[in-house]
Amino acid sequence: MPQGFRVDRGRLAPYLGLLLAACTPSQPGSIVPMEAQPISRADVQAWVEATAPSGHLAHRFRWQVQDDRGSAGGRGTARVARPDSLRLDVVGPLGSGRGAGVVVGDSAQWAEPPDVLERLIVNYPLMWAMLGVMREPPAGAVLRGARDEEAVRWEWALGADTVAYRWDSVAGQLAAQARSSGVLVGRVETSINAEGRPTSSRLTVPRPATRISLTFTETTPAASFSPDLWAPPAP
Repeated sequence: MPQGFRVDRGRLAPYLGLLLAACTPSQPGSIVPMEAQPISRADVQAWVEATAPSGHLAHRFRWQVQDDRGSAGGRGTARVARPDSLRLDVVGPLGSGRGAGVVVGDSAQWAEPPDVLERLIVNYPLMWAMLGVMREPPAGAVLRGARDEEAVRWEWALGADTVAYRWDSVAGQLAAQARSSGVLVGRVETSINAEGRPTSSRLTVPRPATRISLTFTETTPAASFSPDLWAPPAP
């Protein structure tokens, strides 16, 4: 679940971590109302399915990171295979600092360079929310939620961790928020078009104060991906 990370300006690895990191919203408070009631896992599964990846998709995007020391940007590709596999490739400024990694569900399979593994996944639900996807809650989680004319709002809590979602299918807006021991870990805000594909995503990291913006430039469906795509680079 949520973990800390540090920024090393000399490498792309931190940017990979930031692209998949938890983030904090500009305003405090939960995105699920206090009056939300207990809900069933069947309710949640139906809501989650509405944002689940459809087949195989390759999302191409531009990324930009801003902090108190300046800004940097680059481009990347996120290849997603239903139900929960992701291959991420990122290139830094002027084509420098290439990095890649594979995630299945809530687990990193490999990353290159190898030392990015512990930074690559800071919070899995928020990572998936950046791609417009709500994840099913873990087994044993306590669930509560509410639905109104505008949106579905729900959250799960397990141990010290809480993840909350707000999904407005009409406006195409997904927000996800994570807390640990009651402390806000972060928030993702993603815009999604009528075809269910992300168009932009924004993250704000509190410490160090950092904002990460993703602009999705193209989403291409594919019949399948080569098995080699998921394999780690040869030594």
